Amino acid sequence: MPAPLKVTLGDAFGRWLIEARQGKDVGSVIERDDGYVEPEWGKKVYFAEHRRWTPAERQSLRLARGRVLDVGCGAGRHSLHLQALGLKITAIDHSPGAVKVCRLRGLKDVRRMELSGIGRIQAGSFDTVIMMGNNFGVLENPSRARVHLRRLHRVTSPRGRIIAQTMDPFKTTIPEHLAYQADNRRRGRAPGQVRLRIRYRKLADPWFDYLFVSKKELKDILKGTGWTLERTFPGSGPIYIMVLRKTH
Repeated sequence: MPAPLKVTLGDAFGRWLIEARQGKDVGSVIERDDGYVEPEWGKKVYFAEHRRWTPAERQSLRLARGRVLDVGCGAGRHSLHLQALGLKITAIDHSPGAVKVCRLRGLKDVRRMELSGIGRIQAGSFDTVIMMGNNFGVLENPSRARVHLRRLHRVTSPRGRIIAQTMDPFKTTIPEHLAYQADNRRRGRAPGQVRLRIRYRKLADPWFDYLFVSKKELKDILKGTGWTLERTFPGSGPIYIMVLRKTH
């Protein structure tokens, strides 16, 4: 029998972005902790020009204003577009490879930073926070989401706004997803809370928690955080983009 596949922990996502920028198109995959695997979005999405964005992306980012914080910038396509429009952008990502790619592509202010590092940013530094590419998910779980949202509240101005993409986990008929949600409920976890990692070649990112939420769940999460749901933009299938407004 063949030996089991061994993986090396490292910056799988960043390595894939670097090689994708070099013209290689070997796809990365998302691995969930129950063994479910599916392809990542791929080069055509992460490096897409503005004209190839979804209508929801184009419409929602027209609301970005002032000083912008891009949480989980990836290859930087959203930040680069806003920078070209004259907005002042600070982009962050936990992946060293992603930071390198953004700098090579011309993003002026991009930093390697975990979401928890936002607490060290000066209060009132930003007017808009964007969390595209389903990056509302980096808030981890409902209780941690409230902590992170309060941190984002502190670093935004009185006119603060969050533009974030997520996915309604209940809009699926895939048996493996439904079984995973049922198991989450048995364990006292949110149905749309997943534990996953990115795999590329023999590299694997460390496991991390990621959160998908319905609009009803979102409203419950926002209670007591100083944010309210202003509007949503429907995307493809279960995907939607939310616009959160600072209330006090």
